[in-house]
Amino acid sequence: MSERCAVPEPVVPPLARASFDRDAARRSHDGFAAAFDADPASRVLALHDGRVLLAPRVDGGAPTVELRHPGELPTATLRAYLGRTLGDEPAPSTPIELRVFDDAAAHAIEPDATRWVGLRTAAPLLGDRDAGLVTEAVALANWHARHTHCPLCGAPTAIVQAGWSTRCVVDDSSHFPRTDPAVIVIVTDDEDRVLLGSNALWEQHRFSVLAGFVEPGESLEAAVVREIGEEAGLPVDRVDYLGSQPWPFPASLMCAFTARVASGALASAAVPDGEEIVELRWYSREELTAALDHVALPGETSIARWMLERWYGGPLASPVPWSTT
Repeated sequence: MSERCAVPEPVVPPLARASFDRDAARRSHDGFAAAFDADPASRVLALHDGRVLLAPRVDGGAPTVELRHPGELPTATLRAYLGRTLGDEPAPSTPIELRVFDDAAAHAIEPDATRWVGLRTAAPLLGDRDAGLVTEAVALANWHARHTHCPLCGAPTAIVQAGWSTRCVVDDSSHFPRTDPAVIVIVTDDEDRVLLGSNALWEQHRFSVLAGFVEPGESLEAAVVREIGEEAGLPVDRVDYLGSQPWPFPASLMCAFTARVASGALASAAVPDGEEIVELRWYSREELTAALDHVALPGETSIARWMLERWYGGPLASPVPWSTT
């Protein structure tokens, strides 16, 4: 156990990494689009069907996002300003814009389909800057894809503020990207065992920590207590915040907590709700180690994996793939 605890844990969850300036003040500048296109330093992150274009790998080097000048690219279905790189003197910072392309345009940009990679696959391989840019880009693209009309009157909306707002063409109301908060919880007992559950929508032998959306008018801490009560039939207390990360599939913010089985309650009384959660298991670290050859754990991109490895004291590797089929 001491060797596992000696392994440095990631400081932040995988999709919470970012190393760039969102440069929000520039979004509302008059003539932003024309100025961006005319700037020789400007670069575009290309997205198609939720997948980002990666640069060719050189001599086995780490993957990077391919950034091209806007003048090299066909017409996009969406453009939105992501921000600026953090320039090191004397190198200036680079303004970067998201552009979403349809099938034909994406094929013209890069016909090799293996160069277009989804966020779940790409994020663990990318550096902090690129992982943060792609996460922001996917979140923005998903919001625009799902919010094309005014929620007040149903009329179409026009994109303004460099992609960070829309305005109704009829009632002139403004609308901004929304994020749905969810809690995700490492529940432990007095023996420091962890509670893992299997969702009804998952294949067998797939387990993760418990999670759920925050309801209207509810605090994050109250959501933790309610969700564990609903999904596992357990009262919990000693709720502590761990961290958060965006989960743009399509628009969640995962807020991580720890919680302990409440004093006087029995860990053995945990019962799945039978609707969302169909099986619950308690694992010690040694028991989880022994189960890795037949239990699938969350993927490297998820905050659930980060939380489990933080509790475990080091990396968790399982030959069982984390699949949704």
